[in-house]
Amino acid sequence: MQRTAINPVTWSAELGFNQGELVSGQTRTLYCSGQTAMDADGKPQHDGDMAAQLALSLDNLEAVLAEAGMSLANLVRLNVYTTDVDVLFTHYGVLAGRLGAARVAPATTMLGVTRLAIPGQLVELEGTAVG
Repeated sequence: MQRTAINPVTWSAELGFNQGELVSGQTRTLYCSGQTAMDADGKPQHDGDMAAQLALSLDNLEAVLAEAGMSLANLVRLNVYTTDVDVLFTHYGVLAGRLGAARVAPATTMLGVTRLAIPGQLVELEGTAVG
């Protein structure tokens, strides 16, 4: 797989995401359902703790990727849904650090929503990976 960052402007790369990701030669595409801060039994975790929910949501996204033989390095698209954009931004380093460690800057959209499907959840991550 070959990835080419598409950035007609430079400010987004400084924030850790590309405006677009051109992928060629991919063999597989994985569309991941939204991952939240749920334990293996489907019970919500870390009520009211954005940083902990974000970290567990990332762990859960990585588990889905790993099951398909992929990692965060394969992410080409990441949608971030949150019930509080301002609070998420104060903990954005959790997400940016993990993506940076994987040396990936997927095309990203962040949306503020009224609520998520499971009450008490503050953030949900939905990804697309190729590999």
